[in-house]
Amino acid sequence: MNRYSRLNANRICLRLQSSKVATSASQRIGATVSSRADTFSHEKTGQFVQPKPVLKNPYDGNELLQDFILRHCPPEHFERIDADLKQCGERIVNEIDALGDECERQQPYLRRTDGWGERIDEIVVSNAWHEQHRISAEEGLIAIGYENESGSFSRVHQMAKNLLTGASSGLYNCPLAMTDGAAMITKSKRGDHEFLEEAYQNLTSRNGEQFWTSGQWMTEKAGGSDVGDATHTEARWNEEKNCYELSGYKWFTSAITSQMTFTLARIIDDEFDAVKEGSRGLSMFYLKVRDENGSLNGIQVHKMKKKLGTKQLPTAELILDGCEAHLVGEPGRGIALISGMLTVTRIHNAVAACSFMRRMMHLARDYATKRTAFKETLSNHPAHVSVLARMEADVRAAELLSLEVTRLFGKCENGQASSIEEDLMRILTPLAKAQTAKQGVVVCSEGLECFGGQGYIEETPIPRLLRDAQVLPIWEGTSTVMSLDVLRSIQKSSGSSLQALIGDIQKKLSAANSSEKLASCRNTIATSVKDVLRFLAQVEKESMTFQLKSARDFAFSLAKLYQATLLMDHAVFTRKESDIYAANLFSKNRLNDLVFDYDKASIKNEFDLVFANYRN
Repeated sequence: MNRYSRLNANRICLRLQSSKVATSASQRIGATVSSRADTFSHEKTGQFVQPKPVLKNPYDGNELLQDFILRHCPPEHFERIDADLKQCGERIVNEIDALGDECERQQPYLRRTDGWGERIDEIVVSNAWHEQHRISAEEGLIAIGYENESGSFSRVHQMAKNLLTGASSGLYNCPLAMTDGAAMITKSKRGDHEFLEEAYQNLTSRNGEQFWTSGQWMTEKAGGSDVGDATHTEARWNEEKNCYELSGYKWFTSAITSQMTFTLARIIDDEFDAVKEGSRGLSMFYLKVRDENGSLNGIQVHKMKKKLGTKQLPTAELILDGCEAHLVGEPGRGIALISGMLTVTRIHNAVAACSFMRRMMHLARDYATKRTAFKETLSNHPAHVSVLARMEADVRAAELLSLEVTRLFGKCENGQASSIEEDLMRILTPLAKAQTAKQGVVVCSEGLECFGGQGYIEETPIPRLLRDAQVLPIWEGTSTVMSLDVLRSIQKSSGSSLQALIGDIQKKLSAANSSEKLASCRNTIATSVKDVLRFLAQVEKESMTFQLKSARDFAFSLAKLYQATLLMDHAVFTRKESDIYAANLFSKNRLNDLVFDYDKASIKNEFDLVFANYRN
């Protein structure tokens, strides 16, 4: 064998020996070799996983709602309503909440044409959106208020279920609010208009196939709450079709997948081809969104709205071009008819705020028992629990105000309210809408912070609660509009609505006299009442500018004062330490927005402060 052959043979032997050694080693440490390979072929994230808050039955977890039902529900209806709310809470956990998440993931979009280029303007929504429609019917989220099985308390039963489901509904609570308003109109006007009977039966149905929802197409390009000057849609009578045809541009329309809607328009006088300007020229019209063939009823979807929140809800700009519609009520009485709708939709707005707040509170509370920091769960950190306690006091205050307005609304609707209760409901409705909407944003923002960085992650449901809550101060009238509505209620009632409110506060103060534990709350409320009365005495001497400028602070002061009173009154009823603490905590931290600085000098000072260095 030559030198080359011997060298090659030696190399082969070394390779065989190395192979045997490697095989033997791998047999001895097999798993270790595998794990080393895994180190380089798989990403390692460590053992820690953020604890996920778990949603439990929201009715079982809401002590205040249970006690309110117990206190005010007629005894013969309590067992049935309590059981219904419990089962609804279970359905939320097991079905509805997951559908709400799916509505957020699969957001609606506009399919303008079909594959052949034909204009169809189809709003495509998720299957979960359709399921929310079915569930809303089955749970009677509208029907309960009209079946009236529990008399005037039916409205509380209905709104309690909406409070529970709202945060899980994928924003289906928005079309439900407008549906409730439409049901009120159709109920009151179906005797005058035969075509409204079908609408009423469908709007209040528990059958998912039969159930209708309704839009409320009021906002046009000028926007805002001044619909009297901002509405330019025209209505012309078509003799051949025996109906009106509407032409106009609806700038912001939600619930566009609904089967019907009410809208405002100005009737054209064919003889003079003119319309009456202002709010007195507006009439209300009923229309079906689609005709008998399933095609849009003279409606074009111009574009879908891109919004900060409420992304699950299809919202669009619409062009009405020969849209067939029927006049409801007398010509020029559209604003008056809308006022009735606004009462119920504003109550829905307040209930929605409570739903978002309560859901944030439930999740933050559960998270606090699981998340650890500095070797302790958050629930064992007093500073964190203090934040949660203030949030809880605000949520309870909002729930009590919303439920009390609902209770009064039910009594008024059934003709069982006294004149004082009617006045009270009139002033409390705008107060509740304004105050709970603001509380909703603050509580949801504070709640998001309770989750730290995880609260900012879109894959969790936390940011959605804040984004969706942000619309509530705008829907159904901004805070300023609500504060002016409070003034209007006082003026129209010649002051009796305000007297009813102050009188009810003083009545509840007297009832709380025997509770030493509520002394702090009671004294703070009594002092705030004196501040309000002192402010009113000053207002009488001031100009209209002073009254208008102070309207917001005055409204929010009244709202918080009444919330503190309701918390105190609730604590007197339950005698629970938690309710007593909530009443004392809220009254200590939340009362009195009146600064008594509304003169002309302050107007200039505030203007200069805001617009310093601003160049138009």
